[in-house]
Amino acid sequence: MRSFFFGHHNFWTERNKKSFYLGLLLLALSLVIQAGLGHYSARSATNFVGDIFLDNLPTVDLDFIIVQGSLLMLVIGILLVAQKPRYLLFAVKAVSLFIIVRAFFVSLTHIGIYPRQLAFDHSIGSGIYDLINFQANFFFSGHTGMPFLMALIFWPDKFWRWFFVSASVLFAASVLLAHVHYSIDVFAAPFMTYSIFKIAERLFPYDHSLMPRAASS
Repeated sequence: MRSFFFGHHNFWTERNKKSFYLGLLLLALSLVIQAGLGHYSARSATNFVGDIFLDNLPTVDLDFIIVQGSLLMLVIGILLVAQKPRYLLFAVKAVSLFIIVRAFFVSLTHIGIYPRQLAFDHSIGSGIYDLINFQANFFFSGHTGMPFLMALIFWPDKFWRWFFVSASVLFAASVLLAHVHYSIDVFAAPFMTYSIFKIAERLFPYDHSLMPRAASS
């Protein structure tokens, strides 16, 4: 708790407050866009397609990792940026841009659900998960991309860099083995995410300049 207040000490200047409020507004807008385009994509889904990986891999029940694991990762990410304000402003805006870009691409790809996709149990957290995840929302994989985005944001901090890279790899393998994403969704996600990160650097240079460049803060 003491380190939390120390990290925020003298950080909240008038400029940083305005930047944070703008970030929250952008995040709210991104969630509205995601919901609208997500429902549109689900309604517009057509037939499934063949996939060299899914056609040859057995369907593995990884419900706990995909649902509860992603919610746990969300909580970890929120708590992490909350105690590191120098990352907070850029992280909120980069995540918002990620959500908007992914929602746009999802709305362009109306592929149907793969027939051997894992059916999720109605377990703890599944209701919350359903609010942020929609059927037939494939390209590109948010499970793979979002942890990788966090790794890029926290790249100067070796522990969190490798924590989020490992989480991205774990989720990538899980969604493939559970057949809830096509392979192109998973393998394209790091490239799409890196592009989004570089765009965010250009769009929000002040917020990016606040983040540490080398050692952990």
